[in-house]
This record gives sequence, structure tokens and C-alpha cells, in this order.
Amino acid sequence: MAGDGEEALAAFVALHGAALRASQVPTQYWESLSRKLRGEVFDAGDYFGIMQVEEVDEEEEVDEEMEEQFKKKPNPGNAPCFKVIVTNENGLQASNPDSVFLIDHAWTYRVEHARQQLRLVPGLLHRMANLMGIPFHGEVPDESSIEQVVQEMWKYNQTYKLSQGTAEEKVPVWYIMDEFGSRIQHSDQPSFAAAPLFYMPQQIAYTVLWPLRDLETGDEVTRDYAYGETDRLIRKCVLLPWVPTEVLDISCFTPEPPDEHYQAILTENKEKLPGAINPPVYAKDKVFKVFTDIQQVLNNLTHPRFVFTDNEGEADILYNFSHFKDFRKLSEERPEVMVNQFPCESLLTVKDCLASIARRAGGPDGPRWLPRTFNLQTELPQFISYFQQRDRRGEDNHWICKPWNLARSLDTHITNNLNSIIRHRESSPKVVCKYIEEPVLFECEDVGLVKFDVRYVVLLRSARPLQLYSYDVFWLRFSNRAFSLDDLDDYEKHFTVMNYAPGVTLKQVHCEDFIPLFEKQYPEYPWTMVQASIFKAFADLFQVASSKPAPLGICDYPSSRAIYAIDLMLKWDTSRDGKKIMQPQILEVNFNPDCDRACKYHPTFFNDVFSTLFLDETDNCHVTRIV
Repeated sequence: MAGDGEEALAAFVALHGAALRASQVPTQYWESLSRKLRGEVFDAGDYFGIMQVEEVDEEEEVDEEMEEQFKKKPNPGNAPCFKVIVTNENGLQASNPDSVFLIDHAWTYRVEHARQQLRLVPGLLHRMANLMGIPFHGEVPDESSIEQVVQEMWKYNQTYKLSQGTAEEKVPVWYIMDEFGSRIQHSDQPSFAAAPLFYMPQQIAYTVLWPLRDLETGDEVTRDYAYGETDRLIRKCVLLPWVPTEVLDISCFTPEPPDEHYQAILTENKEKLPGAINPPVYAKDKVFKVFTDIQQVLNNLTHPRFVFTDNEGEADILYNFSHFKDFRKLSEERPEVMVNQFPCESLLTVKDCLASIARRAGGPDGPRWLPRTFNLQTELPQFISYFQQRDRRGEDNHWICKPWNLARSLDTHITNNLNSIIRHRESSPKVVCKYIEEPVLFECEDVGLVKFDVRYVVLLRSARPLQLYSYDVFWLRFSNRAFSLDDLDDYEKHFTVMNYAPGVTLKQVHCEDFIPLFEKQYPEYPWTMVQASIFKAFADLFQVASSKPAPLGICDYPSSRAIYAIDLMLKWDTSRDGKKIMQPQILEVNFNPDCDRACKYHPTFFNDVFSTLFLDETDNCHVTRIV
């Protein structure tokens, strides 16, 4: 039997050891944890009890500051307060290898499905309302109770994400522990630690709880809600959902990060900058050998001066789908070989970097063509201060929370709930951008006024001197439902990316058909005028992106060429002379965009792209020079 136990432990450690080490679960508990997981042993009830306490005793002296904090809490005095205490008469010894406990999860979900599950899963709303101290009567879910749970759940939420699977499967999962786990209160000097563990054999996540010191009967079980955070100001901000406070004294000024920040990005990306080379010169009639792993290029590039090769070593042009890293080696060994990427272009294509470099154009608030953006990892206090100042002034406070480096609107959330934004920071690195509350809308037949965004393909021929072109065709994406500033988790109302959602209508309008329809709806805003302001924004963006030497800006490597897709929306704004204008808002810049639609409707697309980028010939190409 001992052998069986050792075998089971070895198998458990092989599967879960990395996760346990990452969560700092002491090895002395692993064997007991393995046994409890296999046997589904929930023995916390033998050691702990839940006790209801009065939050404020009326007969006690309460200082003014405490009273103010108490008043700020939601439903002060209504929601009962609970504590978990050690009830075992022998207390609990941290050295005992059995002093590790499993906590079940009452609700596991992805944020965009929360309301739907509260409506449809029998008993879920009732259980969550009880757990959160929200009054709920009757059996039928009502919208006001659902709304209260959705607002309050950020005080109870925990998160994890799977490290394997598709991009959709890696989107963070949120969960609320059962009544026992959810009653464990915060302490800056916690008596316990807790961490989620995804148990592979059952494909179920639990929370593991273990003591940090010996406890006696009656001692409280607490954990640190801001675990791992040592900076006092950041701790204060992270704990704001449970300890409401104002940080209005913090400046919301967000200067561009220091040079070291960009150096760290270069190191993290494992990118090696090129050495200096002379711009390559080619014969006027040279036929270029192209090495590429992009099927759209292989299928559609038919220009006579480009031929494909399977031998990377003999290629004149490397047109790669994945990120190229070793520019140093390329510059030293094959400086004449052109490549479809620029060193340090992630400064454009990663959302937090885009916001950082944009500040060169518009100061700490950023330029008018980029929504006000904060990096939640490095600018949390400034964001909270800005949010609270807007709140105090009665200004719109809807924000969109985006991962730094995911596309297709994955793990992207719109909210006016400050607690939600603060907690989203725990799931993955994110930026938060001011949501466009007054977008320019487009009248769609049978639907009404909907949001739309515009995608331009831009071609960067050179970073210094800056040579930038736009492809003459642009692409449009539309929401499927009429816009209004509510139902924030209604994807088809607030998002425009419909081509990845199964069973969802995808409205397609060619730009040539769109322009007259747009001008009919907005006769005072001819598209040539709107597009001029869009191109001005693109020029500004690429000028600031290339204004500093690498790694602070895009590297001006003479053999680099690139194609990007820029997604933007238009919002209503007021010009400096008081006129109502359509202000472009750049949403993101995409590396190596999907050009399927471009090839389908414009067969010469890649011929035009390659002619512009690699031959420097734009006659008879469908491109417009921006810079």
C-alpha cells in the first residue's frame, strides 16, 4: 500500500508540482493534498466555523474616520458580516502535514456569461444573493437582483487561467468560493494563504488553504487579499473594493515611461537589434526570391518580379508570419535581405506600448486621436484618481479593459464599475481606455444607428526617412444592434468584430458603397475631409513611433518593410474653435493582419503591397502616400 501512495504522490507531483511551487504551497502538505483531492475530502468543517459578527457596536466609541468608511460601504448595516474562526479544541499546527484544506467553488464563469448564468442556472442567483447579503425574494430571477450580484461579485471573485488550449480557452476564468471560503476576511498579517489549483484528473478547480502559523481555538482565519503586493500605495489601491477610499490627492499625470522601460521590453521580447548597414541597392530589373509561410501571399502574389523559394538561405525577401527576432545576425550576415518587419515594432502593436509612445504627441493626456489610456500594471493609482475625479465632476465613466496582447476582443470588458477594473488587473496584464461614449454611428436598415469601426491597411516603406502609405480600400465592421450606453455585456451592441462568433450575423459593406451612404447621413462631413483627419492621425502616430532611436522607437533598419492594419472609430468632439468634429480614435495597430477579404475582392492586393514596399514603385498601385 505504501508503494501505491508513493506512486500516486509521484503522479500528482508530475502533473501539479509546477502549479504548487508557483503558488508557494509548502511541500510538506503535498501528500495530504493529493490524498484529499483523490478522495474528495472536505474536512474544513472539523477545524473551522463561521461566525456572524456585528460590524459596528453602537455602544462603542467610533472615530469619525471609521464612521466615514462605514458609510461608504454598500448597504451599510444591512449585509451581515462573517468571520471564519478555528473551532477545533486542539487548535491547528502549521507543522502538521494534514493542515491543508480544500475549498469548493460555488460559481465558475467567464465575465461575459455572468448575467446569462444568473438568469438561467437554477438556484445560482439565490445562492449568490445569500452569500453576498443581497435581499432576494421568490424563485424567479429579477433584473435588479442580477444587477446587484454583478456589481458586488468583484468583492468575492478570484481568478485563474489555463496555460494550454486555444486563445478562447486561455481567456481568464473567474470563480467565487463556497460560503466557507467567501467568509474568510482580509488581513495585512494573514493567518492563512490560499491559492487555486486546477486538478487535472477531474478537470475541476479547487482552492487550497493552508496555515502560515500555529493557531489556537478561537483564532480568526484570514488571508491577504493583496497577496504579494508590498508597495503601500498599490496595496491601498488593490484593496479599494473592500476598503473604500479616495486617492484624489494622487496626480493622474502619466508621463511617458523612462528609457529603461523600453530596454526591458526589448530584453523580454528577446529581440536583437541590427548593426548599421548601408541601404541595399538592387538592379532595376532584378527578380526577387521570396521566402514566406503565409498562404495568402503564396496564393495571390503574381507580380512578375517576385518568385517563391523554399530555401530561406537563397531568399532576397523574408516574409514571415511569426515575429522575427535576430536582426543582428541578419544585418551582419545578409544585410541585403529584406524582411517584412521592423525591429521594435511592438511599440506600435502592443496596446500599453502604443499608449506610452503616443504621449510624445499629446502630453500626459495623450493625443486627441487615442482614447485616454492607463496601464493597470504601472499606473493604477493615477487611473483611480482620474476615475474618482471624473465621478466627482459627474462626467461619463465608462471604460474598456483590454489585455495588452490579445486580438478579436478576447477578454475585453466594458464597465463603469471601478471595483471590476481594479480586479481585472489580477487576471492578465491590461490597459484601461476611456470608452467612446459618443461614437459617430451609422444608420443600418432594420436595425437603427449602430457602432462601426474602420480598418486601414498601412505600408511602412521606411522609418527614417518616414515613408508611409495607405492602401486605397478600407474595411468596415458594424455592430448588429442599435447603440446605447447600457447592457454593457451585450456583445452585438458594443463590439464590431463579428466574424469570429459562431451563428452571429456579419454585415459587410464595401467602402465604395459606404462612402455615399455615410455622406448622405452626414452631408456636412464629406469622407475626403474625414479621411484627411484619419491620415493626419496615422502620420502623427508613425512620426512619434520613429522619433527616437531603438529601443525607444521603431528601428530605422534600411532592409525592413512592413504592413499593418489600423483599427479606428470616429467620435464626436469639439474643435479648438468650438465646431463639432468627427475625431478619429485609433483603437489598435495589428501586425501581419488577416488579408483574406482584401485578396478576395481585390486580386492585385499583394502585387500592390510588394510593389510599394520592395520595388518602391507605386504607379498603377492602389495606394496613397501619407508621409
